[in-house]
Amino acid sequence: MSTYINTEIKPFNATAYHNGKFVQVSDADLKGKWSVVFFYPADFTFVCPTELGDLADNYAEFQKLGVEIYSVSTDTHFTHKAWHDTSDTIKKIQYPMIGDPTGTITRNFGVMIEEAGLADRGTFVIDPQGVIQIVEINAGGIGRDALELLRKVKAAQYVASHPGEVCPAKWKEGEATLAPSLDLVGKI
Repeated sequence: MSTYINTEIKPFNATAYHNGKFVQVSDADLKGKWSVVFFYPADFTFVCPTELGDLADNYAEFQKLGVEIYSVSTDTHFTHKAWHDTSDTIKKIQYPMIGDPTGTITRNFGVMIEEAGLADRGTFVIDPQGVIQIVEINAGGIGRDALELLRKVKAAQYVASHPGEVCPAKWKEGEATLAPSLDLVGKI
């Protein structure tokens, strides 16, 4: 698998279910702000609603950071609406749920499980220039944690706004960072 870190997102156009409406979403919508593209295998499944619900519960915190979340599966936008209308967990979602029935977006991000026609659990954090800064891919049975994603987004935003500094392991907002230099070599 080739790396997607520091690569620009590829063009796409899709329809999403968002706040009771079908809306168009494209790669241009992801530029100009921080974005999280959150791929999951399928609607009406088991681990997926727990992840999407966790993101919904923490959506306001992402919004405070100027981050938009886009969930993506190979289901249609119609299926997203039906799931939203029937699941108490999914009803909480206020972020766009992109339908990718052709798999174009899923393939653009390299997370298509070709033999199944489904997406891997892929998470991509994209900076305002449309460049991928974080990639995380989990096996199908392993759910993700919105608070850990939020921590990583804060770290990515910090590093982007503080050239010459890096965030060490387990870094949390407000904690000390590092300034890589010859003086630190072998001292950490």
